[in-house]
Amino acid sequence: MLTLHHVQVSMPEGREDDARGFYRDALGLDEVAKPGALAQRGGAWFRAFADDGAVAAEIHVGIDEPFVPAKRAHPALVVESTAALEALAARIEGAGFDVNWAERHTLDGYERFHCRDAFGNRVEVLTPKL
Repeated sequence: MLTLHHVQVSMPEGREDDARGFYRDALGLDEVAKPGALAQRGGAWFRAFADDGAVAAEIHVGIDEPFVPAKRAHPALVVESTAALEALAARIEGAGFDVNWAERHTLDGYERFHCRDAFGNRVEVLTPKL
């Protein structure tokens, strides 16, 4: 059996506060300390936790020079309901980031939106249609 440990996206050097502004403040993930020698590389790690305390999602934002944002590749995060999807979109917009609903109903069985982090990387948020 395979499970997913984390997804890594890239950022330019020295922009950790911008990563926090999107992944922690707008998206609502918890920042976690990078371990040991990895902390010296810069970047930041973020997690979402399930109700039982288990890690539900983890995104590593790492330094990449020269930096080029991912235009199509992206993490996709799941929320529990349409109300949660719309609330998170409003939170992200309220933090100053664009939210795109153009593909809201284009994935069978789901509703979704796309947004871009502080560096232009694509992020998808979706919920199952009930």
